[in-house]
Amino acid sequence: MTLTQLEYIIAVNTFRHFAKAAEHCHVTQPTLSMQIQKLEETLNIQIFDRNKQPVVPTNAGIDIIEQAKKILGEVHIMTEIVQQKKGQFAGELKIGIIPTLAPYLLPLFIASFTKKYPNIKLIVHELTTNNIIIELLENRIDAGILVTPLQQNNITEQVLFYEEMMAYVSKNSDAYKKTFVLAKDIAPEKLWLLEEGHCFRSQIEYLCELKKQSEENRSFEYEAGSFETLRKMVDINGGITVLPEMATNDFSAKQEQQIRHFKNPIPVREVSIVMHKHFAKKRLIETLKKEIIAVIPEKLKKNKKAFIVPIEVKKV
Repeated sequence: MTLTQLEYIIAVNTFRHFAKAAEHCHVTQPTLSMQIQKLEETLNIQIFDRNKQPVVPTNAGIDIIEQAKKILGEVHIMTEIVQQKKGQFAGELKIGIIPTLAPYLLPLFIASFTKKYPNIKLIVHELTTNNIIIELLENRIDAGILVTPLQQNNITEQVLFYEEMMAYVSKNSDAYKKTFVLAKDIAPEKLWLLEEGHCFRSQIEYLCELKKQSEENRSFEYEAGSFETLRKMVDINGGITVLPEMATNDFSAKQEQQIRHFKNPIPVREVSIVMHKHFAKKRLIETLKKEIIAVIPEKLKKNKKAFIVPIEVKKV
């Protein structure tokens, strides 16, 4: 049994295809197939059912693959220990980040992180919450930056900060005349939302109890792909939207006048860095977490988890 063989069975399990797994591992398909067959002969057990397409692991194979992930995870930890003893700090870190965080959080730490740690290759993918969970469980990425709690098995969460959710209102709306707003004050027919698939949308639906209210009064429906689009729709067409705190950090004084805070308990979204339960690159991820916390605005560091608005996530 070799570490290479363990890497190969994990790759086949991830891609459910021998040719794609071989391409990912930078070997020929016959080489990969031969090594997996040798491992099966050594263990005297079949790991994959090759008669099915896509290829799937057998019941015994599922347990073997899970153990292989743990073993390779420990190997990565050992490598980190050796690097640390030698005074080295290098490696590759693949992270996924949700679209509603990426444009506001990434610019804060990417430049300083890469400058401070030139030997760490940081690879960032913008993904939805559900896709980040899948990529983590299939070991395609090392960590995710998203909104929690996820309540997913085999996913470990470490909170980075709490982000206040705020109303952005038209000057012609009733909410503009108020100092604070209540979720019940927001009429569904006047609310601009992100498109389906964004966890922030599910939070707003929960906060404003939209699924309990009728939408028959809507003569026009529009779902945006970004907070910037939502803001412009309010400015041009009236109505109201809800934005996360970081999306308002670069607002002009004029735009800030259109922000209305919710009454206590203040709704927040919990932003965390998440890993697979058996994640390996602990030192790299801890370093990334430390650098992110160091650069986020002071206001966010002081926010409390007063009312964490839950998100709707598919069980994976």
